[in-house]
Amino acid sequence: MHLTPAPLVAAVLALGALTGCTTPTGPFPPLDTTKYTLENSERFVLLDQPTQVSVTCTGLQEITLPDGRLEVVANVKNRENRRLEVQIHCVFKDASGFSTGDETPWQTLILSEYATEAVRFTALNGQARKYTVRVRQAR
Repeated sequence: MHLTPAPLVAAVLALGALTGCTTPTGPFPPLDTTKYTLENSERFVLLDQPTQVSVTCTGLQEITLPDGRLEVVANVKNRENRRLEVQIHCVFKDASGFSTGDETPWQTLILSEYATEAVRFTALNGQARKYTVRVRQAR
């Protein structure tokens, strides 16, 4: 018995016409992905692939100073057997997680082989309750 593909193609096209081939229109809910919300949920983030491979944080310490300002100490570790040069800074946030406009300038951090360095950041005002320490490859 020999079957021709024409009836099969016709059946598939008819099924497509019955289900509708319309493109959905908006509004659409946002796609939730941790790739874009990491800085809202983590206190230490690595901004590029080279630092993700080479750098880690071994500890974060938060201190509230007597005048109400937040001070953060980040222990940054070089995971490789070579000298690294990275840039690091801190974004201070209010209790809701929104930036207070208080960001430290980027500073260069040189890490020897397998070394850990403590980096200290201090908020300029007493509004800061949360923070994100950000690290990127030095340019």
